[in-house]
Amino acid sequence: MQKKVFTLIKVLSTVLITSAIGLELWNIYALLTHDALPNRLNLVFWIGGFAISIHAVEGIIAAAYATSRKAPPIQYGIYTLFVGTVGLLELFDQEDEVEI
Repeated sequence: MQKKVFTLIKVLSTVLITSAIGLELWNIYALLTHDALPNRLNLVFWIGGFAISIHAVEGIIAAAYATSRKAPPIQYGIYTLFVGTVGLLELFDQEDEVEI
């Protein structure tokens, strides 16, 4: 059951973070070209930016700890950026498997 939930979270998180990154790129493009974005999207941009920030912190943590778990740090950091906390949980689970 936990594996199915993790898979669902990973798929949804990847889609949502990719969408949030796309929205942020659109926002940057609009700022550079002096275009106006619809005001109704302000909350969406705020939530997306917050989610990207949290996932980025999780990715940095994963990259920092990946070498101690014998995982490639850059790849695991990027993976965790997209899947979030599930990536960290998987990384820390690897430690338990190695110690046994």
